[in-house]
Amino acid sequence: MKKKNIIELLIFILFAELVGALSALLTGDFSQSYSVIVKPPLSPPGILFPIVWTILYALMGASAFIIFKAKKPQMYKSAALKVYALQLFVNFLWSIIYFRFELLLLAAADIILLDVLVFVMIVRFFKIRPTAALINIPYIIWLLFATYLNIATVILN
Repeated sequence: MKKKNIIELLIFILFAELVGALSALLTGDFSQSYSVIVKPPLSPPGILFPIVWTILYALMGASAFIIFKAKKPQMYKSAALKVYALQLFVNFLWSIIYFRFELLLLAAADIILLDVLVFVMIVRFFKIRPTAALINIPYIIWLLFATYLNIATVILN
C-alpha cells in the first residue's frame, strides 16, 4: 500500500476513534451508572465495552476508507458514506443518552435507529465493495447484542 493510502487509512480510523472518544468523554464515568442498574442476563463486565468499541470504531473507519477509495461512481460512494456518517453520529449520541442522562427508553429508540442505519450502511457498502460490508459484521452483531441489553435494561429498571 502506498504511503498516501496508509496515511488516509489512519485518518479514517483516527476520525472514527475520535468520535468514540469524544462520546466517552461527554458521557463521563459510565461505570458508576452501569454498576447500579439492574442488568439483564448475559451482561458483560463494564471493562469489556471500551475494548470492544475501540476495535469496532477501527473497523468502521477502515471500511469507510475502503468505500472512499473504491473505483465506483462518486454518487454511490457519497450516498454510502453519508449513511456511514449518520450512523456514526447516532452511535455517538447513544452512550450520552444512556449513561450521562440515563434516558434508557430514548437510548433504546436511538439504538434501534442505529441498528437500521448500520444495516443500510452494510447493504450499501456491499454493493460498492463487499469487503467493506463484511468488516462491519462484528459491529452489527455487537450492536444487536447491545440493543438486547438496552431494551432488557428498560424493562428491568
